[in-house]
Amino acid sequence: MICMLIEVHVKPSALEEFLKVIKYDAVHSERDEPGCLRFDVLRDSEDPFKFFFYEVYRDEAARAAHREMPHFAEWAKFTKHGLDREIVRHAATNI
Repeated sequence: MICMLIEVHVKPSALEEFLKVIKYDAVHSERDEPGCLRFDVLRDSEDPFKFFFYEVYRDEAARAAHREMPHFAEWAKFTKHGLDREIVRHAATNI
């Protein structure tokens, strides 16, 4: 399995849009992608504009397929204007 921990910082003015876009991406990732085993969206306890995504994919092919999905395209579009810093990505394997 491939586990991803993604950290994003959302612009305050884009928070409502972010919540809609990321919920759509998470729900459709788990529902429509057989290789996506989990997609959790977590909000930081101290910073209301900092979020983490915990994503688990069956293998590298499933992770790559995720980036080709229509729901991911909505997320990618949002990142161009809705984030206030670079995305931090960590990839790991489940032991």
